[in-house]
Amino acid sequence: MIPKVFKEVIDLGDGREISIETGKLAKQAHGSVVVQSGKCMLLCTVVSNYKQSDVDFLPLTVDYREKFAAAGRYPGGFFKREARPSDGEVLTMRLVDRVLRPLFPKDYHSETQVMIQLMSHDDDVMPDAMAGLAASAAIQLSDFPFECAISEARVARVNGEFVINPTRAQLAESDIDMMIGASADSVMMVEGEMDEISEEEMTEAIKFAHEAIKVQCAAQEALAKAFGKKEVREYEPEREDADLAKKIHDMAYDKVYAVAQAGSAKHERSAAFGEIKEEIKATFSEEEQADFGSLISKYYSKAEKAAVRDLTLNEGLRLDGRKTTEIRPIWCEVDYLPSTHGSAIFTRGETQALATVTLGTSRDANKIDMPSYEGEENFYLHYNFPPFSTGEARPIRGTSRREVGHGNLAQRALKGMIPADCPYTVRVVSEVLESNGSSSMATVCAGTMAMMDAGVQLKKPVSGIAMGLISDADSGKYAVLSDILGDEDHLGDMDFKVTGTADGITACQMDIKVKGLSYEILVNALQQARDGRLHILSKLTDTISAPAAEVKDHAPTMVTRRIPNEFIGALIGPGGKVIQEMQKETETTIVINEDPVTEEGIVEILGVGSKGIDAVMAKIDSLLFKPEVGSAYEVKVIKMLDFGAVVEYQDAPGNEVLLHVSELAWERTENVSDVVNMGDVFDVKYLGTDPRTRKEKVSRKALLPKPEGFVERPPRSDKDRGRGRDDRRGGRDNRDRKPRRD
Repeated sequence: MIPKVFKEVIDLGDGREISIETGKLAKQAHGSVVVQSGKCMLLCTVVSNYKQSDVDFLPLTVDYREKFAAAGRYPGGFFKREARPSDGEVLTMRLVDRVLRPLFPKDYHSETQVMIQLMSHDDDVMPDAMAGLAASAAIQLSDFPFECAISEARVARVNGEFVINPTRAQLAESDIDMMIGASADSVMMVEGEMDEISEEEMTEAIKFAHEAIKVQCAAQEALAKAFGKKEVREYEPEREDADLAKKIHDMAYDKVYAVAQAGSAKHERSAAFGEIKEEIKATFSEEEQADFGSLISKYYSKAEKAAVRDLTLNEGLRLDGRKTTEIRPIWCEVDYLPSTHGSAIFTRGETQALATVTLGTSRDANKIDMPSYEGEENFYLHYNFPPFSTGEARPIRGTSRREVGHGNLAQRALKGMIPADCPYTVRVVSEVLESNGSSSMATVCAGTMAMMDAGVQLKKPVSGIAMGLISDADSGKYAVLSDILGDEDHLGDMDFKVTGTADGITACQMDIKVKGLSYEILVNALQQARDGRLHILSKLTDTISAPAAEVKDHAPTMVTRRIPNEFIGALIGPGGKVIQEMQKETETTIVINEDPVTEEGIVEILGVGSKGIDAVMAKIDSLLFKPEVGSAYEVKVIKMLDFGAVVEYQDAPGNEVLLHVSELAWERTENVSDVVNMGDVFDVKYLGTDPRTRKEKVSRKALLPKPEGFVERPPRSDKDRGRGRDDRRGGRDNRDRKPRRD
């Protein structure tokens, strides 16, 4: 039976469009769509169990995978099967998850899975920009309890004009790369990188993307209506008890308010809140505690949240005693680790990051091999968040999605400040040693100082700050918080991270937990973030004002040299013999790449100290040495032969040429040693290549005065060269000779 297909089309302008289709594939899923733009096709399926899980959170899994077959390629490596997700896939999962999760009911705890797969790739379409649209469209066709349609769109600015979902070529020319997630009414998520743009420009980009998202949300609703919107499923809600909630609120609120008002450190504050909670629990009998279960903890948490938020809105005070615009104390240090190429510590309040820098060649670049993108990064940053940083003991099972996401944000913040002519591959690793507040922003600050300490010539230093928001829709009050604590992130309405130089924003990440955040509040938050960012930046530059002029003594120096392609083979040698021996002898690393534009070879020489690098450069100079006809060169005798001497150009060690016995002196020379000996240094004239022998020819006698009365022997004619010695001396005719046997 031919399936009935339902389809909606979204016009992006410039002849581009996105279609959303359902009814053909994966019909046993609770919702499924195919989203297509050009040749790019995403299949998204959603499934949610009908039985509630025995947990107090939403067990939502968002999975995004790119199939290599979609691009007509095989998976790289030994195993020819897609395995663990790449960092790029993980980042797309996070983008979608952050927008979807807040729109499920807080008491919905069913196991829910959203699977998005790239089934067909188009080089001109970036699939991650359509993943959020696909996820939401599939959910709209399901019976899930979900608040409203959402979508995500990438916005770029090319030649001053905003573009929605640009091609990769357009993105390369853009000074903005932002992903916006929103419903028709509210912006919910922002993440991206920028080329030092202003706060006003960033706001304009968000507004532009939001208008496009409204159209995409309307298309989803139209598709769901045509398909036949399902009734929202019934599920067993969490147990509620209004009387118990009021009782616990009355018991906890004032006590929590007093602790919060005192302004204390994290552990002291946590201990005090814990005591209040235990006191409240102690007022209930064992039977009551067993009956109410987790309600006591749930209602205490609500009372604690209300008290902390009211303290900020009413008095402008925060949990640690600061005012809303105040930044925690900062101290920094560079060159802390003696053996690294660069290192720095950044400590802000109870958050600390230790960053290290390693310098390498292009061989150390981070290779990216995805169906939708192949390339490499010459600057990359890795972020590690061990459990001890928050005083916890938990198992470590590989790199978490959070670590990938936070590291990517810090990398995007810094990469635009790496100069284009930086010869190194630069790897930054951030070890988060303490965390109570934004460790990703601490990573940006520590990474900036570590690279400056390593001698990476950053265009400008970069700092970052995490902003928060507490608002009350009923009263209209709100407070923007600079440099938020971990608790303020949890209790607040917004987590907004902004990085930049003194001249503009380089990256941002924003998650908004309230609907209808006004652009007025957003602009105020951005302006307050700028003030805080500049304050933090001054602390960094007080510690290290400019990049080190040179790399450290134990760090490798990188020198690059361009050579004509025709000399690459000679430098490498048969089977790599020449380059391998050179690296061993000079204790350097030599990497050769070809520049397809200039058709030259780019030789990278990495070594500690100048001795080895100078030796390699000398070898290259020798390889490229081309003497000019008629010019004189100093040479040294390195080998004696019966018919001449082998000499080496002093300006190009390794370049040898035969000085024939006939070119030693004007007088007839019977023995080479009568004129020159091993080790003698003298000048010769370069005569070019002998057309008969095709060998280079030099002469010592050409630079000597010709003796008085010297008569040069006439050159042999071609006819003479064809006759034997007996013919020239009147002997028997060569034609009478018998053939010579070998």
